Amino acid sequence: MNRILCGLAANPALPPELVDRLIALAAATPEPSAPSDPAGHLAEVLVWRLDERTDLGPAQVAALAARDEDTATRLARTGHLRASDVDPAVWPLAALALIDEGRGQPEWSRRFAADPDPSLRRQLASCPGLPADVEDALAADPDPEVAAELAWCATSAPALALLARHPHAEVRRAVAGNEAAPPAALAALLTGDALEPARSCLVCDSREIPFTHGPYCQDAECDLLPGAECDGTHGSTLHDTWQRALANPATPPAAVAAFAEHPSVLLRWAVAEHPGLPAHVYARLAGDPVPGIRACVARNPGTGPEVSRVLAADPESDVRRAVAHHPRTPFDVLGRLTLTTRLGPHPLPRISAATPEELAEGAASANARVRMLVAHRHDLPPELRDRLAADPDASVAKAVAPHQGLTPERLRAMVALHGQQVIARVAANPDAPGDLLTELARHEPPVRRALREIASHPNATAEALLPCLADVKARVRAAAHPALPPGIVVGLLDDPDPEVVEAAAGNPALPSAVMADLLA
Repeated sequence: MNRILCGLAANPALPPELVDRLIALAAATPEPSAPSDPAGHLAEVLVWRLDERTDLGPAQVAALAARDEDTATRLARTGHLRASDVDPAVWPLAALALIDEGRGQPEWSRRFAADPDPSLRRQLASCPGLPADVEDALAADPDPEVAAELAWCATSAPALALLARHPHAEVRRAVAGNEAAPPAALAALLTGDALEPARSCLVCDSREIPFTHGPYCQDAECDLLPGAECDGTHGSTLHDTWQRALANPATPPAAVAAFAEHPSVLLRWAVAEHPGLPAHVYARLAGDPVPGIRACVARNPGTGPEVSRVLAADPESDVRRAVAHHPRTPFDVLGRLTLTTRLGPHPLPRISAATPEELAEGAASANARVRMLVAHRHDLPPELRDRLAADPDASVAKAVAPHQGLTPERLRAMVALHGQQVIARVAANPDAPGDLLTELARHEPPVRRALREIASHPNATAEALLPCLADVKARVRAAAHPALPPGIVVGLLDDPDPEVVEAAAGNPALPSAVMADLLA
């Protein structure tokens, strides 16, 4: 594959006449006829790069779209093609993409609702904002998978209430996972009250029952899931329906709580995901023998602090880590967890929700790991941020180093105090000036992670970028940086690494005369 052409196709500085040349090349090359067809694959990648451009004119869009319907569909998704550019009889998938984006013609949805191709009707059913008469037609579609797609995506409560009573179990299964479904309908799917049993499912539609689908099916055309089974009661589909309804936050808690001691692990797991249950149900599930269920309870926003305190002492680290990610975990529990559990580098929900008083308390903690948790929050008050930047513990300073608002002097002071431990994070600071980035790039010994941050930093200068070319991973990023000198960019077109070649070809610093020569 010609990586230079791929890079040029994405280059924002490529002149319009050269864009035309690439479009002509891509349009004239048919789709790949085999995995070993390099010309076809090159043309395919060129099309992907070109249809991501924001500077295409109407004639260029039309030339690209004429290549095939997949290209036209992508151009419709990206906003290049409008409804007036698309004939639904010629490009049905592009028309459906416009309907899905809310930019299709009103009459198109009625046309597709009556289309003989069920795959097009299914795709229509997934689109938002359909007219009521179109939803009615799709709900009554003879293909249950069309109605199921509507049941999964619809937002109309009356329509979903009717779909919950659909005679096909697959449609009911889809309703069970839709958070817009009426609570009474979701409860009925669990209890069966005032609900006639489903008449069919995908299993008994295609197999003589009783039937259980084994995990090693040899039928290449079979699309049933492993474990799918039906003896006339649509067992596997009913189980999946319960599982979805139990995890659905719109399902009434009373109906969900009844499954808290069900023998099925998957159903208890789904109960543990529900955010609105009584406290005693969460307490019961906190003692479940399955660690994954306890972890699910631990991170559930409906769980109270009492359960969090119990699970913070769980023998499983995944459970304790889940407690730390609960949005209302008590601050003292977080402090204890830092001593027993690796909590990861990302801001915890509890820290993100902390009050100014709690943040100040955490920043003043004698426990450096608690200070580090606070330091990960990116909207700290300036005085708190600056205090943490001067923290004597490197892990705290490292956490706060990428935050906006730190002055170059503070960033240099952090490097002077902690050295290599913080250099990469300082290099990631969006306010780091070019001269500081140059100093960090020239540090001895080189800090490879810092070089990778510098190579894609918008403030990086040519002096900062040149040392980055010595690192394998930073070299690719630096090759694409517009501050790299044009002569260096041209030299990288002969690099042995094809990723570097493509990055250099996509660099807007590449002289336009060189671009023209490459396409000659």
